[in-house]
Amino acid sequence: MRLEYFQMVDKVLALDLEARTLRTANIVPDKSPIFEGHFPGHPLLPGVLLFEIMAQSCGMLLLRLHNYDRMAFLASVDKGKLRTFVTPGQVIEVFAEMVHDGSGFARLKAEGRVEGKLVCNAEVTLKTMPFPAPELRGYLLETAERIGMPMGTPAELGSSAPASAGNLTHV
Repeated sequence: MRLEYFQMVDKVLALDLEARTLRTANIVPDKSPIFEGHFPGHPLLPGVLLFEIMAQSCGMLLLRLHNYDRMAFLASVDKGKLRTFVTPGQVIEVFAEMVHDGSGFARLKAEGRVEGKLVCNAEVTLKTMPFPAPELRGYLLETAERIGMPMGTPAELGSSAPASAGNLTHV
């Protein structure tokens, strides 16, 4: 995670365009100014950032499903649950699944797990619209490449595309 840039998604682990699902890995940094105040001597990732990690994973799925022709903006988080603490150094795997996409809004479900244990889940609604600036689209395409988002067609990717091999420790 690059907390100072609000970039929460570190790596795409799997993309299935037919099932409209995405799995991401998100590494909580060992050190961050956030932990100096949350909490001294007992650093915890703020719960609001767990929701942001799920929202960004959902957004990356939606961007990919729309072939980066439309931007996704967070509209709501519903039925959100924080089930346990997340601490520095842990890897949060997020599974995002498209439920509905239409009329300028998309509804997705997301859950985050650490070492297989459910730590958070929510229903996420994203508003879709044309990119407000061409630089934003370019930036998100660069981000997609950095995190290993498969960019082929469904036929080229097969039913489930694993992300390119890479080491999470130096993302």
